[in-house]
Amino acid sequence: MAGYKLISFDKIPSTQTYALDMVSNGTARDHIVIMAEAQSAGRGRYQRTWVSHHGNLYASFVFDSDERDPRLSYVVAVAVTETLIAFGIHPKIKWPNDILIDGKKVCGILIEYASRFVIIGIGINIKSNPTVEKYETTKLDNYVSVDKSELLSKLMKNLDRWRRVDFPLVRVRWMDLATGLNKTVKYRGDMVELIGINENGALVLRDGSRYLLAYGDEIVM
Repeated sequence: MAGYKLISFDKIPSTQTYALDMVSNGTARDHIVIMAEAQSAGRGRYQRTWVSHHGNLYASFVFDSDERDPRLSYVVAVAVTETLIAFGIHPKIKWPNDILIDGKKVCGILIEYASRFVIIGIGINIKSNPTVEKYETTKLDNYVSVDKSELLSKLMKNLDRWRRVDFPLVRVRWMDLATGLNKTVKYRGDMVELIGINENGALVLRDGSRYLLAYGDEIVM
């Protein structure tokens, strides 16, 4: 499948953890994808639980990576969004890389580095969506019928495509797809304006006449 080695399971604790274990035991290589029909211990950013019932896409992609790149989260968000657009869906990106449809989360992304690899975990709600206290969720089935194999195939191709694109073009596309630009957000307790991202992948915020650059910090929209 598009030059990838696919490792598939019915159910495991976490595709992301499995990929990290492959790095630890020396079996990881570039362009491996670990997929599971369900996860018993799926996780998102900041060790948050990712509810993982059957019917959705849960996959972790392993790529060679010599160094950490703060711009990668934008690349992946654009790749996922373009994949969904190919099915006639109109998603938006919530900083840094949550994918929303009608303001509801349909996809989560987790990026972790280990040794000389980067592991990109992607969960997309297809058949079911969890009930989460802090935000609304949705599923693709509410909008269009999507074949999981076709979704994975398009996602693989888009990840390869957008990882090759020069970042200025990724930045422009991310800005096209982003939600909340030029709106007020909460950052470190203060209300500031979300301007966008710069050429290095930093979040650009404006506090009156003062501009702020944020790397990896959370904002509340």
